[in-house]
Amino acid sequence: MKGCMPSEPAIRVVNLTKRYRSGATDLVVFEDMNFEVAPGERLALVGESGAGKTTLLHLLGGLDRPTGGKIFYEQRDLTALSDSELAGFRNRELGYVWQIHYLLPEFTALENVMMPLLIRGVSQGDAAPAAAARLEEVGLKARMHHRSGELSGGEQQRVVLARALVGNPKFLFADEPTGNLDLRTGEMIADLLSDLHRSHRLTSIYVTHNLSFASRCDRILRLEGGVLLEGAPDHNAVSVHGRD
Repeated sequence: MKGCMPSEPAIRVVNLTKRYRSGATDLVVFEDMNFEVAPGERLALVGESGAGKTTLLHLLGGLDRPTGGKIFYEQRDLTALSDSELAGFRNRELGYVWQIHYLLPEFTALENVMMPLLIRGVSQGDAAPAAAARLEEVGLKARMHHRSGELSGGEQQRVVLARALVGNPKFLFADEPTGNLDLRTGEMIADLLSDLHRSHRLTSIYVTHNLSFASRCDRILRLEGGVLLEGAPDHNAVSVHGRD
Protein backbone atom coordinates (compact mmCIF):
# COMPACT_ATOMS: atom_id res chain seq x y z
CA MET A 1 0.00 0.00 0.00
CA LYS A 2 1.44 3.36 -1.02
CA GLY A 3 2.04 6.00 1.60
CA CYS A 4 -0.22 9.02 1.79
CA MET A 5 0.84 11.97 -0.35
CA PRO A 6 1.39 15.18 1.63
CA SER A 7 -1.52 17.59 1.29
CA GLU A 8 -1.12 20.73 -0.74
CA PRO A 9 -0.54 23.87 1.37
CA ALA A 10 -3.66 25.92 2.02
CA ILE A 11 -1.55 29.09 1.69
CA ARG A 12 1.87 29.38 0.08
CA VAL A 13 3.90 32.61 0.25
CA VAL A 14 6.71 32.97 -2.29
CA ASN A 15 9.38 35.70 -2.14
CA LEU A 16 6.91 38.15 -0.58
CA THR A 17 8.24 41.70 -0.35
CA LYS A 18 6.65 44.86 1.02
CA ARG A 19 8.24 48.30 0.84
CA TYR A 20 6.87 51.76 1.55
CA ARG A 21 8.27 54.96 0.09
CA SER A 22 9.57 57.22 2.86
CA GLY A 23 10.93 60.47 1.48
CA ALA A 24 13.82 59.64 -0.85
CA THR A 25 14.26 56.12 0.47
CA ASP A 26 12.30 52.87 0.66
CA LEU A 27 11.23 51.46 4.01
CA VAL A 28 11.52 47.67 3.72
CA VAL A 29 9.04 45.87 5.99
CA PHE A 30 10.13 42.42 4.79
CA GLU A 31 11.79 41.00 1.70
CA ASP A 32 11.79 37.59 -0.04
CA MET A 33 9.60 36.00 2.64
CA ASN A 34 8.65 32.34 2.11
CA PHE A 35 6.38 30.13 4.21
CA GLU A 36 3.41 27.79 4.00
CA VAL A 37 0.26 27.21 6.02
CA ALA A 38 -1.20 23.71 6.09
CA PRO A 39 -4.93 23.02 5.65
CA GLY A 40 -6.66 23.19 9.01
CA GLU A 41 -3.66 24.73 10.77
CA ARG A 42 -3.90 27.33 13.52
CA LEU A 43 -0.95 29.68 13.11
CA ALA A 44 -0.03 32.41 15.60
CA LEU A 45 1.99 35.35 14.29
CA VAL A 46 3.82 37.21 17.06
CA GLY A 47 6.43 39.96 17.31
CA GLU A 48 7.00 43.44 18.67
CA SER A 49 4.76 46.35 17.74
CA GLY A 50 5.78 47.76 14.36
CA ALA A 51 7.38 44.52 13.19
CA GLY A 52 4.94 44.23 10.28
CA LYS A 53 2.52 41.56 11.57
CA THR A 54 -0.63 43.44 10.60
CA THR A 55 0.92 44.39 7.26
CA LEU A 56 1.55 40.72 6.57
CA LEU A 57 -2.01 39.80 7.60
CA HIS A 58 -3.41 42.48 5.28
CA LEU A 59 -1.36 41.09 2.39
CA LEU A 60 -2.48 37.53 3.09
CA GLY A 61 -6.08 38.71 3.28
CA GLY A 62 -5.99 40.65 0.03
CA LEU A 63 -6.50 44.00 1.77
CA ASP A 64 -3.16 45.31 0.47
CA ARG A 65 -0.91 44.36 -2.41
CA PRO A 66 2.75 43.36 -2.06
CA THR A 67 5.65 45.16 -3.69
CA GLY A 68 6.86 41.79 -4.97
CA GLY A 69 6.31 38.07 -4.66
CA LYS A 70 3.20 35.90 -4.78
CA ILE A 71 0.55 34.52 -2.43
CA PHE A 72 -1.10 31.26 -3.46
CA TYR A 73 -4.32 29.83 -2.06
CA GLU A 74 -3.83 26.28 -3.29
CA GLN A 75 -3.17 26.98 -7.01
CA ARG A 76 -4.81 30.43 -7.11
CA ASP A 77 -2.41 33.38 -7.19
CA LEU A 78 -3.99 36.13 -5.10
CA THR A 79 -1.59 38.74 -6.48
CA ALA A 80 -2.81 38.13 -10.03
CA LEU A 81 -6.46 38.94 -9.28
CA SER A 82 -8.09 42.21 -10.30
CA ASP A 83 -9.55 44.44 -7.59
CA SER A 84 -13.08 43.16 -8.25
CA GLU A 85 -11.93 39.52 -8.30
CA LEU A 86 -10.04 40.11 -5.07
CA ALA A 87 -13.12 41.63 -3.41
CA GLY A 88 -15.18 38.58 -4.40
CA PHE A 89 -12.49 36.22 -3.12
CA ARG A 90 -12.36 38.02 0.23
CA ASN A 91 -16.12 37.93 0.60
CA ARG A 92 -16.46 34.21 -0.14
CA GLU A 93 -13.27 32.63 1.18
CA LEU A 94 -12.01 34.77 4.06
CA GLY A 95 -13.34 35.81 7.45
CA TYR A 96 -11.80 38.70 9.42
CA VAL A 97 -11.71 39.55 13.11
CA TRP A 98 -10.02 42.84 13.93
CA GLN A 99 -9.00 44.34 17.27
CA ILE A 100 -11.35 47.26 16.55
CA HIS A 101 -14.74 45.71 15.83
CA TYR A 102 -15.96 48.17 13.13
CA LEU A 103 -19.61 47.42 13.86
CA LEU A 104 -22.11 49.83 12.35
CA PRO A 105 -23.66 51.58 15.39
CA GLU A 106 -27.02 52.32 13.76
CA PHE A 107 -27.68 48.64 13.06
CA THR A 108 -28.48 45.70 15.34
CA ALA A 109 -26.15 42.77 15.90
CA LEU A 110 -28.26 40.74 13.48
CA GLU A 111 -28.07 43.41 10.78
CA ASN A 112 -24.30 43.77 11.24
CA VAL A 113 -23.79 40.03 10.81
CA MET A 114 -26.01 40.00 7.71
CA MET A 115 -23.81 42.56 5.91
CA PRO A 116 -21.30 40.21 4.20
CA LEU A 117 -24.16 38.15 2.76
CA LEU A 118 -26.08 41.23 1.58
CA ILE A 119 -22.89 42.49 -0.12
CA ARG A 120 -22.64 39.09 -1.81
CA GLY A 121 -26.15 39.53 -3.20
CA VAL A 122 -27.97 37.18 -0.83
CA SER A 123 -31.57 38.25 -0.14
CA GLN A 124 -32.53 39.58 3.29
CA GLY A 125 -34.88 36.61 3.68
CA ASP A 126 -31.96 34.20 3.37
CA ALA A 127 -29.33 36.35 5.10
CA ALA A 128 -31.31 36.89 8.31
CA PRO A 129 -31.65 33.23 9.38
CA ALA A 130 -28.00 32.54 8.49
CA ALA A 131 -26.90 35.52 10.62
CA ALA A 132 -29.18 34.45 13.48
CA ALA A 133 -27.66 30.96 13.43
CA ARG A 134 -24.13 32.36 13.74
CA LEU A 135 -25.15 34.68 16.58
CA GLU A 136 -26.73 31.76 18.41
CA GLU A 137 -23.52 29.79 17.88
CA VAL A 138 -21.49 32.49 19.67
CA GLY A 139 -24.01 32.73 22.52
CA LEU A 140 -25.86 35.91 21.49
CA LYS A 141 -29.30 34.59 20.59
CA ALA A 142 -30.92 36.85 23.20
CA ARG A 143 -28.93 39.93 22.11
CA MET A 144 -29.24 39.85 18.32
CA HIS A 145 -31.69 42.75 18.15
CA HIS A 146 -29.51 45.07 20.27
CA ARG A 147 -27.39 47.78 18.67
CA SER A 148 -23.62 47.61 19.15
CA GLY A 149 -23.60 50.42 21.72
CA GLU A 150 -25.89 48.33 23.91
CA LEU A 151 -23.43 45.42 23.96
CA SER A 152 -20.36 44.85 26.14
CA GLY A 153 -16.88 44.65 24.61
CA GLY A 154 -16.92 40.85 24.76
CA GLU A 155 -20.38 40.74 23.18
CA GLN A 156 -19.24 43.08 20.39
CA GLN A 157 -16.29 40.81 19.68
CA ARG A 158 -18.63 37.83 19.48
CA VAL A 159 -20.73 39.73 16.94
CA VAL A 160 -17.54 40.25 14.93
CA LEU A 161 -16.86 36.49 15.09
CA ALA A 162 -20.38 35.74 13.88
CA ARG A 163 -19.99 38.24 11.06
CA ALA A 164 -16.65 36.72 10.04
CA LEU A 165 -18.19 33.24 9.77
CA VAL A 166 -21.63 33.98 8.32
CA GLY A 167 -20.40 33.44 4.77
CA ASN A 168 -18.87 30.03 5.59
CA PRO A 169 -15.25 31.00 4.78
CA LYS A 170 -12.39 28.52 4.57
CA PHE A 171 -9.93 30.89 6.23
CA LEU A 172 -10.14 33.02 9.37
CA PHE A 173 -7.74 35.91 10.06
CA ALA A 174 -7.74 37.64 13.44
CA ASP A 175 -5.67 40.70 14.38
CA GLU A 176 -5.26 40.97 18.18
CA PRO A 177 -8.72 39.43 18.81
CA THR A 178 -8.20 39.59 22.61
CA GLY A 179 -6.18 42.82 22.68
CA ASN A 180 -8.90 45.20 23.90
CA LEU A 181 -10.51 42.80 26.37
CA ASP A 182 -9.99 42.08 30.05
CA LEU A 183 -8.29 38.80 30.98
CA ARG A 184 -11.46 36.82 31.68
CA THR A 185 -13.27 38.01 28.54
CA GLY A 186 -10.12 37.48 26.47
CA GLU A 187 -9.92 33.88 27.65
CA MET A 188 -13.57 33.39 26.69
CA ILE A 189 -12.92 34.72 23.17
CA ALA A 190 -9.81 32.51 22.88
CA ASP A 191 -11.89 29.46 23.84
CA LEU A 192 -14.56 30.44 21.34
CA LEU A 193 -12.00 30.87 18.56
CA SER A 194 -10.71 27.36 19.29
CA ASP A 195 -14.21 25.90 19.17
CA LEU A 196 -15.12 27.72 15.96
CA HIS A 197 -11.86 26.72 14.29
CA ARG A 198 -12.70 23.07 14.86
CA SER A 199 -16.43 23.18 14.15
CA HIS A 200 -16.04 25.17 10.91
CA ARG A 201 -12.91 23.28 9.81
CA LEU A 202 -11.02 26.51 9.28
CA THR A 203 -7.44 27.39 8.47
CA SER A 204 -6.69 30.23 10.90
CA ILE A 205 -3.98 32.85 11.31
CA TYR A 206 -3.93 35.03 14.44
CA VAL A 207 -1.78 38.10 15.05
CA THR A 208 -1.33 38.42 18.80
CA HIS A 209 0.88 39.74 21.60
CA ASN A 210 -0.74 37.24 23.97
CA LEU A 211 1.71 34.34 24.21
CA SER A 212 -0.75 32.28 26.26
CA PHE A 213 -3.23 32.55 23.40
CA ALA A 214 -0.48 31.87 20.84
CA SER A 215 0.58 28.72 22.69
CA ARG A 216 -2.82 27.17 21.96
CA CYS A 217 -2.04 27.20 18.24
CA ASP A 218 -0.39 24.47 16.18
CA ARG A 219 2.57 26.70 15.34
CA ILE A 220 4.04 30.07 16.28
CA LEU A 221 5.93 32.29 13.84
CA ARG A 222 7.73 35.39 15.12
CA LEU A 223 8.35 38.36 12.83
CA GLU A 224 11.56 40.13 13.78
CA GLY A 225 13.64 42.48 11.62
CA GLY A 226 11.78 41.42 8.49
CA VAL A 227 12.56 37.73 9.14
CA LEU A 228 10.13 35.00 10.17
CA LEU A 229 11.39 32.79 12.99
CA GLU A 230 9.86 29.58 14.31
CA GLY A 231 8.75 29.72 17.94
CA ALA A 232 7.89 32.23 20.64
CA PRO A 233 10.44 34.89 21.72
CA ASP A 234 11.71 32.83 24.67
CA HIS A 235 12.46 29.80 22.48
CA ASN A 236 15.48 29.09 20.34
CA ALA A 237 14.25 30.57 17.08
CA VAL A 238 14.98 29.10 13.67
CA SER A 239 14.66 31.15 10.48
CA VAL A 240 12.01 29.92 8.06
CA HIS A 241 12.80 32.23 5.17
CA GLY A 242 15.80 33.65 3.53
CA ARG A 243 17.47 36.93 4.35
CA ASP A 244 20.08 35.09 6.39
